[in-house]
Amino acid sequence: MTGVILILLGVAAMAGGYYRFRAPWARYQALKAQEENIARYESWRGGLRDSGPTGASVAMEMARRQAREGGVIVAAGAAIAIVGLLLL
Repeated sequence: MTGVILILLGVAAMAGGYYRFRAPWARYQALKAQEENIARYESWRGGLRDSGPTGASVAMEMARRQAREGGVIVAAGAAIAIVGLLLL
């Protein structure tokens, strides 16, 4: 019985972690593509970019951190589910 409960908890944690991972990762990818496009345009134009942090780079870091947290939750859920399988 304990194994089944752990499996269910693990699956629930994986689903919750995936839910937390999905939106920030999509936002991070969009910001990264936008940043690459701006860099390409400015290099074509010949302008120099300021090397300091921008609002987009701060948002990218936040999205990356949130996605990493979701990934850790998915991994923890998988570990819990595996332990539950071993206890069956």
